[in-house]
Amino acid sequence: MGRLGWGGHFGGLAARLDGVFGADGTFAHDRLRFVDFVDDVEELLEEVARRERGDEEAADGFEEYVLRHYTGDGG
Repeated sequence: MGRLGWGGHFGGLAARLDGVFGADGTFAHDRLRFVDFVDDVEELLEEVARRERGDEEAADGFEEYVLRHYTGDGG
């Protein structure tokens, strides 16, 4: 993101994701449902797309793609 000039948008990202991953880097399913995590990430990407391109459409499909890829379905 830094190479794209978007690094400034993610200053608070670490704080927003605090507690989502364990000390070993694995997703903490006992703290947050994966589908909720993916939804939150899509919202962050839509926010960046709105700021950079004036249109959140650039992030459309992220949630469906990730859920289909990791869970085998669209939701």
